[in-house]
Parts: sequence; C-alpha cells; structure tokens
Amino acid sequence: MKTSTPLYFPAVLSMLLVFSVFFQAEAQLMAPAPSPAAAVSQQVGFTKISIEYSSPAVKGRTVFGELVPYGVPWRAGANAPTTIEFSTAVNISGKNIAPGKYSVFITPLQSGDWTIHINSKGNAIYAYMQGDTVDAAALAKDDAVAINVAPMMSGESQERLSYGISAEDNKVAKVTIGWDTVRLAFMVDTQVDQKMDGFKAAF
Repeated sequence: MKTSTPLYFPAVLSMLLVFSVFFQAEAQLMAPAPSPAAAVSQQVGFTKISIEYSSPAVKGRTVFGELVPYGVPWRAGANAPTTIEFSTAVNISGKNIAPGKYSVFITPLQSGDWTIHINSKGNAIYAYMQGDTVDAAALAKDDAVAINVAPMMSGESQERLSYGISAEDNKVAKVTIGWDTVRLAFMVDTQVDQKMDGFKAAF
C-alpha cells in the first residue's frame, strides 16, 4: 500500500529551514567582536584629548614582524580607523596641530625608531592601498605630523592593544600605546601658557 506524504509536511519543513537560518544569523550578530571597540579621553589643561580604536588580541601570534609587517604603515588598531581628537590647538614634535579629529597610523621597523603618523585628512588605511600594498609615500604626504619614537620592549606580553593618556603636569600630556611586548609613547603640548597669555591679552 502506497503511503502519501501529508500536504502540510513541505510547509513545516520550509518553516523549520527559515527558523534555522534566522537563528544562525542572529547568533552571528550577537557574537562578541574579536577586536572590541575602546576609547580613552583625558582633560589636559584647557584641552580634551580623545582616542577611539578597536583592540585586537595577540592570540598566540607573533604580532610585529608577522601579523603587522615591518616597514609598512599599519592602521594602529583594527576595524574602523583609530582616531585622536583635540578640542583645542596643540603642539606635537614642534608642529602646531589644529583642533579636530585625526586618524593614526604606525610604521614599525625591525630596528631603529618607529613612526607614528597623525593623518591630517582622517583617512582610513584603505585610502592608501595600491593593490595589496600600502602606498607609504602617499600616506606620508597627508601627515599633519610624523613622530619618530623609540619602541620600548617589555618582558611581558600584553594580550590586547591599548591606548592611554596621562595628564602629567596638566600642560603636556603623555600618550601611550601598548601591544604584545612593544610600548610606544609621545608627548602632546596643550599650550597652556600660550593660551593663558592669549586670555590675558584679551582683557
């Protein structure tokens, strides 16, 4: 005797398939980001300094020299561009920087000073891609300032990339960057004395 398939069976099967796809997609959307967004800000003198970035993890990898190649500008984070914002004019490495938001890149080297690029256009690294490589010369042309920094090597590996801002003497801030065994730092002069002189001259 031939058994017939109930008419509602294909409809039930289709509904189960739809729910399966839906729940898989929802689970993917709810999964934590591998490189979570992070931010740090600090008032220094009359200036608020803010940094926004994504924080990738080492995950047992060799970071600098492999994951992040030497001699190639790196986006200094993951996902969206890493940015630094100044609420007033500042001075970095002898260059006056207007208030605003800038993107940050880092060029690591196997030996010698590394370069921290403060990008005047706030571009993402993809704006400088030529095929699979970064056009370092084009990126350097858009530097508001390029900071040469001697990397400090730590005996301990830091699992996640992090940025810090210290107010120091509440005039000149110290910005720190740490990931794996590498530590970088640069100073930001918020020009407190010059601003005070400007206030006095206005009255």
